[in-house]
Amino acid sequence: MIKIAVSGKGGVGKTTISGTLARLLAREGYDVLAIDADPSMNLASSIGVRDPPKPLTELKDLIEERAGGVDGLFKVNPKVDDITGRFGVVGPDGVRLLVMGTVERGGGGCMCPASSFLRALLRHVILKDSSAVILDMEAGIEHLGRGTTRGIDLMLMVVEPGARSIQTALRIVELGSEIGITNFAAVINKATDSSLIEEKLSLLGIPVIGIIPFDPLLVEADLKGVSPIELGGPGVEQIIEIKYRILGEYFVKDD
Repeated sequence: MIKIAVSGKGGVGKTTISGTLARLLAREGYDVLAIDADPSMNLASSIGVRDPPKPLTELKDLIEERAGGVDGLFKVNPKVDDITGRFGVVGPDGVRLLVMGTVERGGGGCMCPASSFLRALLRHVILKDSSAVILDMEAGIEHLGRGTTRGIDLMLMVVEPGARSIQTALRIVELGSEIGITNFAAVINKATDSSLIEEKLSLLGIPVIGIIPFDPLLVEADLKGVSPIELGGPGVEQIIEIKYRILGEYFVKDD
């Protein structure tokens, strides 16, 4: 089973890589579940799903039924084992897509029925549901504080040239390690000369498993709202190489 979370600073290309990896893994014969856990909810277009499912956070009656409680309390472990089949949409190459949506929360915490429901869902699908799970996480590091990526096999960090992007990757490693994640890898995106950023990541102990050049076709796909895999180009070719490295270095497919 493959369990990958794709994370990084905002705007680095997480969704492009998540959607393309999902399609490529499906073509390798994996039963792929792609989960859009980014509030911007753009994973559908990256996969090529024209009619995405309704965000789960909009199913307020369902969340109240499963996670709500009396006297302002809520269930920490609501029932979620039927959600993938009921609310997922199957797209190109057989990739099944779930959209999490945005959890509205006030104050400093996120302890509410909706976030409890989403955490339980992520735990369930990560542990049980599919031979390959790709999580397109929200930008930054807040999701690590909520523990929604606990139990994944690989945290794939997308890094673009720039100090803030590298710093975000470092914090992801620090916080991810605290919740038991052991495998981290970086993909450098929008690269021209990647030698300096590779050196900095190496000094931080973060392995680089792929370098994606700046590719106008990836920009075109984003502007047109189509899957990058349909347009091809050097960016997609490099994501194919990243797929091979992930399968070769982190996972062995069962016969």
